[in-house]
Amino acid sequence: MAVVVDSSVLIDVLLGEQIAAVHRALSEATLVLSPLVIAEVLSGDLTPQQREMIGELLQDYVLHPTPLEHWMNVGNLRRLLRSRGINATIPDAHVAQCAIDLDALLLTRDDVFLRIAEHTTLRLDQLR
Repeated sequence: MAVVVDSSVLIDVLLGEQIAAVHRALSEATLVLSPLVIAEVLSGDLTPQQREMIGELLQDYVLHPTPLEHWMNVGNLRRLLRSRGINATIPDAHVAQCAIDLDALLLTRDDVFLRIAEHTTLRLDQLR
């Protein structure tokens, strides 16, 4: 089964936190990253050396493809959620849609994904 991680989980892993589900997905080559998660990670307060190191580490990760259909689904997901009283950002809807596209497990610490999962087929592992 594919595994998608959100920004907070990827940042923690890159900072050295040992998260068994992430390491298992890496060893099984089932970890898939959202392009926006990479952009969020690299937009943080990093030194040039840290940015370069992270960029090199990310070269080995699989990126979720994001064709036009994916972005249309992101917009449709946001519309569905808004109709149910949930205001999901484009990055959060994109990450959720990546996991939904792949029927993957999303590893997260963000409660917004719990609300998204209540109204979609999104599968979660909420880390604490």
